Amino acid sequence: MTAARWAGTALALLAVCALQAEIPERDSRNTQIRHTDSHYSFGEYTASQWRERARFLRKQILFSAGLLPLPAKTYLNARTGPTILRDGYTVNSVLLETYPGYYLGGNLYHPTEKDGPFPAVASPHGHWQYGRFENSEFNSVPARAISLARQGYVVFAYDMVGWNDTLQTPHDFGGAREELWLFGPLGLQLWNSIRVVDYLSSLPGVDPRRIGATGASGGATQTFLLAAVDDRVSYSAPVNMVSFRMQGGSPCENAPLLRVGTNNVEIAAAFAPKPQLLVSATGDWTANVPTEEFPAVQNVYRLLGAPSGVEWRQFDSPHNYHQGSREAMYAFFGKHMLGVEDEPWLSEGGTRPEQLSSLLYLWGREPPAGAVTLEELVRQRIAASEADTLALAPLDAESLSRAKVAFGERLRLALLPDLPPRGGIEARRTGTADLLLGRKKVQDRVPASFANEGSGRGRPTLVVHPDGRSAARDSDVGRELARRGRPLLFVDAFQTGDAAAERDIAGAGRRAERYYHVFNRSDDANRVQDILTGLAFLRQHTGSADIDLVGLGRAGLWSLLAAAIDGAVHAVAVDLDGFDASDDSRYVDRLFIPGLRRAGDFRAAAALMTDSRLLLHNAHDGFPQQWYRDAFRAAHRPAALRIASEPVEPDSLAGWLADQDAAPAPHLR
Repeated sequence: MTAARWAGTALALLAVCALQAEIPERDSRNTQIRHTDSHYSFGEYTASQWRERARFLRKQILFSAGLLPLPAKTYLNARTGPTILRDGYTVNSVLLETYPGYYLGGNLYHPTEKDGPFPAVASPHGHWQYGRFENSEFNSVPARAISLARQGYVVFAYDMVGWNDTLQTPHDFGGAREELWLFGPLGLQLWNSIRVVDYLSSLPGVDPRRIGATGASGGATQTFLLAAVDDRVSYSAPVNMVSFRMQGGSPCENAPLLRVGTNNVEIAAAFAPKPQLLVSATGDWTANVPTEEFPAVQNVYRLLGAPSGVEWRQFDSPHNYHQGSREAMYAFFGKHMLGVEDEPWLSEGGTRPEQLSSLLYLWGREPPAGAVTLEELVRQRIAASEADTLALAPLDAESLSRAKVAFGERLRLALLPDLPPRGGIEARRTGTADLLLGRKKVQDRVPASFANEGSGRGRPTLVVHPDGRSAARDSDVGRELARRGRPLLFVDAFQTGDAAAERDIAGAGRRAERYYHVFNRSDDANRVQDILTGLAFLRQHTGSADIDLVGLGRAGLWSLLAAAIDGAVHAVAVDLDGFDASDDSRYVDRLFIPGLRRAGDFRAAAALMTDSRLLLHNAHDGFPQQWYRDAFRAAHRPAALRIASEPVEPDSLAGWLADQDAAPAPHLR
């Protein structure tokens, strides 16, 4: 339907919407703040839907960890201490260089009375006092490793960051800047786990087709994250951590975006249909595994035709990886990895850990020459991320095509947007020109207003102002566009205008404020979403496929990202607000979207904008203007781009939009 014909159906369409509208009195994004201790549930899927969901979850985990794309795997340069020979096994201290100049400590346990090739087990520890050396009633990492080695496994027990030999970073590090680049404890530990699999796979006598992982508490979090993203892990036993009721309280278990729209139970289920054992305890947050979490995970296995692939064992115990839990794991791994059942030697015999001086690689040794500090490691990883972005510079048709795919995926993972389908927006009239918008079943609330509703003079246009719809309507640009008769929609993006509302984030739950961005989109990401919602509503309401978008002030930055995600906006005119897109502190202060820098920031948007007509004005020298020029040139559309260093006057902006009305969009709809 053309812009000139939509007037006759607009009111009727909105009337239908009004009958069906379910707009809440308060936006759920302010009232349903997700956190570590929220009580989650599992969605319903078909087999094909779950396979698609699992593929997405793997990408979400890797991106959240700062590992999409995976970093270059440099030489591990394994340093090995003296071999200690014991009854049925040997043990060595080991140091692995998982990043250049960064070292992970661990102990390698190897069978002496079995014949290879051997299966191997990655054994991360949890948050017990002594880390990989914990040897207490409720958890013994050495007993686990010794017993597995005697049973015929090669085992690597390794540190969490900030523990034992692995002290180049504290266990808790990073701030807002690191969140922009997605470098933090969780991602560093997940990378260490991936490199542990590299190390185990490279050892003589190890069967790389039989690699398992097991750990408890924080070690279980590492286990199911590793199992979800590394296809080489074929057997998994996360202990006392897979829960709908608690998602992990440590910084090494939480990273921005990790659980937006998901939870640990879904992540554990992403391992299906490979063999997995869930071990739980009556005395912690896994008490309901037999009745809640296990049935949910088993349903996924059932969908994939392997209902017996997942098992559970529960113990009447506090939080643990005690002997009973360990022996449940031995039996499970024995059945699946060794092909034996009910053998007496799958139980745990007597074990005696070595002295710490024998197990610590750095006992009495200096760190290797060239070992980096935390600050150097952060700079190194940011530089590597920047190199990933620069490698995708769109300079010709071929590189532009690659950039669209890679940047499109990364930008969507940073923003985690919802692109509502036609008919996916609820609308309710609140006045002659005012209404409320919301996505079906989401319970969000976006106040909006029309100007010139039903006019046929120009394309329907969404106008966004950082202070909301009233400010947009009363701005010089809004007045000029209205004067020219252009049909306009103004919205109060999240927490602007009438959408500004009180939120008690800290009061939502334990650690809710600290880990807010692990479970919830940032305010600026929600604003981008509301612009996408406004665009979808305009298409749904008017029947017009071609919509224009105008972003004023700081809202120009939100609008540019929204248009890049939407991919089908006809003409986009945005005020860049003098934003220096090369300065991390500007993002922290004015556009905080975790992962945006890792995704490629506004350079990623450049590659995704070449199907639109684009006016960028008030551009800072630090904004990647050349990326836009190169991208539009590579798309053979240089004339569709205009960049101005100064703000464009309202009449000039309105005139530019009018000039675009007659120009057809180059993309198919």
